[in-house]
Amino acid sequence: MNSCPSIDPDDEGILALARPEIRALKPYASARALASSAGILLNANENPWPPTGDDGLELNRYPDPQPSDLRDELATRYAVNSDEILITRGSDEGIDLLIRTFCRAGVDRVMICPPCFGMYGLSARVQGAEVIEVPLLDQGDQWNLDYEAICAERPVRLMFLCSPNNPTGHEIKSEMVEALCQRQRGHGLVIVDEAYIEFSTSDSMTDMIERYPNLVVLRTLSKAYALAGCRIGALIARPAVVNLLRRIIAPYPLPTPSVAAARRALAEPARFDQQLAALQAEKDRLIEALSSHSSIDRLWPGQANFVLIRVDDADALIEAAAQAGIRLRNQSAQPGLENCVRITIGNSEETSALIDFFQNQFSASEMNQEGR
Repeated sequence: MNSCPSIDPDDEGILALARPEIRALKPYASARALASSAGILLNANENPWPPTGDDGLELNRYPDPQPSDLRDELATRYAVNSDEILITRGSDEGIDLLIRTFCRAGVDRVMICPPCFGMYGLSARVQGAEVIEVPLLDQGDQWNLDYEAICAERPVRLMFLCSPNNPTGHEIKSEMVEALCQRQRGHGLVIVDEAYIEFSTSDSMTDMIERYPNLVVLRTLSKAYALAGCRIGALIARPAVVNLLRRIIAPYPLPTPSVAAARRALAEPARFDQQLAALQAEKDRLIEALSSHSSIDRLWPGQANFVLIRVDDADALIEAAAQAGIRLRNQSAQPGLENCVRITIGNSEETSALIDFFQNQFSASEMNQEGR
């Protein structure tokens, strides 16, 4: 890789990258932020009686904005300090907070590398930030960042990377991220979305945050921890970045039942490991079944809980699967993914149904369409 110019920043340099009005903002102080939930609570205009079926959750009370028990448990799980974590409503809120904090409408730029998760570009455009797209390189059985094309662009305020990437499943090498952090120093942040890292054999990049103040890592409990409906994510960054984002996050972003569910999930490591192993076994079974299927032109196994395939007609596959009661995701609108379909790994029964569909119904539907 060619070297790129860099400037070594400290935390004050990171703060200087934020929008001036955010730096000057006096954040809203909620009742729970100003005082603990101990004692007689007459400071938050709450109903004093819990609702029916409360089961000890005290849903009549506002929750802790950043529950310390959950934050400490996540810090232990992710091997970071508690003050380096901001708990968010899934990774989506972390993405939105970063863009609203650091990007001025019509002034600052955000870089994405499609095909990738659509919320990076959408959130940037909602904020009025210019979106610079540097497409991934399709290199046969692998997708890679186009490092030379990235360096050909002026540094941006925020650069979003996803590893393992959604929807290609490929990973980004830590050496590449380090080079990009060096390039972005003094100019902007590098955000690595690790929503699928638990399905990978690679290590998280959270250990790089101490060396690179402009690195942010996103994690979530939605995927591997089976809590998509609870909306619990974590943004991991230097405390200076976390404290900036806390200025604009909602006063009570984390519903009490979601926090309770997250703590239960984190307390069951054996169940977590068992499910990961089961999903990998189902993924291996699916890949074996699809690898020789006549209608599949290419298959990218990736390092996540899904595979990506290319067929002759993605719309026909999506429609035929829907008629069989199976929902798949058409990725054809993404750059470089014409007629590509993403398939999530399900349980044993769901995998069997999908394999049966490909071996029987989808092949038959193709033959009918071609008049054979």
